[in-house]
Amino acid sequence: MLAIGIDPGTATTGYGLVREIEDGSLIAVGYGVITTPPRTPDAERLSQLYQELKAIIQLHRPDSGAVEKLFFQRNVKTAITVAQGRGVAMLALAQAGLTVAEYTPLEIKQAVAGYGGADKYQMQHMVRALLGLDEIPKPDDAADALAVAICHLHSVRMQALYVKREA
Repeated sequence: MLAIGIDPGTATTGYGLVREIEDGSLIAVGYGVITTPPRTPDAERLSQLYQELKAIIQLHRPDSGAVEKLFFQRNVKTAITVAQGRGVAMLALAQAGLTVAEYTPLEIKQAVAGYGGADKYQMQHMVRALLGLDEIPKPDDAADALAVAICHLHSVRMQALYVKREA
């Protein structure tokens, strides 16, 4: 199964594609960031984000996608722009016919590092280790998006085991 994870934003959106192979190991297929120019009208930035996500989805053809849920901080303006990026990401995934999952930062940290209080450094090292990469993925938003994809693949695997057990 190939999953795309998205760490949303308007200025910078991270994306990461992770494939789970039959033995349960994970492989990074691709990752990076989409950046939009500052001082560009929001509508243009969101349109660019949508077009670039659509192209990435068409290129890689993931089986499903996941987006990090909004973690509301004190900065309302930042929360609004992240929410706009989330909406565009979810739209791009849905219009591609993909199932869309959402995970909180806590769920992602627990799935990747085994500890909901893991810091960014711990998360980046776990992403590197789980994907067998030589270096920590850069920039941070790409590493975060890979973590979202890893969380999603772990969640799908656990749900499948639960359904199988119940049957």
